[in-house]
Amino acid sequence: MNTSGARPDDPITDFARRSVDVAGVVKTVYVAGRGPAVVLMPEMPGISPDVLRLARWLRDAGFTVHVPSLFGTDGAFPTVEEGMEVVRRACVSAEFRAFAGGGTSPVTAWLRGLARQAHADCGGPGVGAIGLCFTGNFALTMALEPAVVAPVVNHPSLPLDDPAGLEIGDEDARAVADRVARDGLKVLAYRFDDDRWCTGRRFAAYRALLGDAFDGRVLPGGSANAGPPPFFADVVGTPHSVVTAHLVDEAGHPTVRARDEIIAFLTARLRPAGRATPLPGRSG
Repeated sequence: MNTSGARPDDPITDFARRSVDVAGVVKTVYVAGRGPAVVLMPEMPGISPDVLRLARWLRDAGFTVHVPSLFGTDGAFPTVEEGMEVVRRACVSAEFRAFAGGGTSPVTAWLRGLARQAHADCGGPGVGAIGLCFTGNFALTMALEPAVVAPVVNHPSLPLDDPAGLEIGDEDARAVADRVARDGLKVLAYRFDDDRWCTGRRFAAYRALLGDAFDGRVLPGGSANAGPPPFFADVVGTPHSVVTAHLVDEAGHPTVRARDEIIAFLTARLRPAGRATPLPGRSG
């Protein structure tokens, strides 16, 4: 077991903590920034400091970032044992469909409601949606909501038992494909080439569904952070989290370029008359 990842938790004091009600279901959402809304969903096993680092980059680039609490302990770097328990609970939860044949996860209906509310609050041409790992495909399903105009699918890991599968029911898949064709949406996606949770077969399934609207970008696994937190080192066990746990925060690094490409994608669709605020170490 890797025990070198003892890192401080994040108190999340620079975000407003809101209770958001969608159709009578209330969840905590952390909100920060000004500008068009971006819903950033956590990766397994929760809203880690690495997820919050990405949220702050989005905030600093000129967006109002919304981070919903869906599982795990908010702000924590979980131990291996804690992370495994979060995975077990999520896999049997009625909100998620972790395995093949389960169809669309019910929690995505709540997330679409969050996007509608965020758009009403923040204005602009629409909302960005970023999924990570366990929530990766949720960004695509959220495109069933007309307010969502910039979906980003990062290393989608569901269904866990089918490397060529997509976590979406047949009817929803057809509806998403129809909306992509009708409205000209583009779907940006990332994975590492040797990720065993998000394989080339899964990206091929996205392209089969979405055609040229799917922009799947693949980074070399050798570029991943070699010292991620213990859950990622010991449980995930493969390069996986392109812009969070496996990001290398160095100017010009492939994972940092991926972060900047995501921000540029969101900017072009949510702030078409303006530019993102440059981040430290960025070229523009």
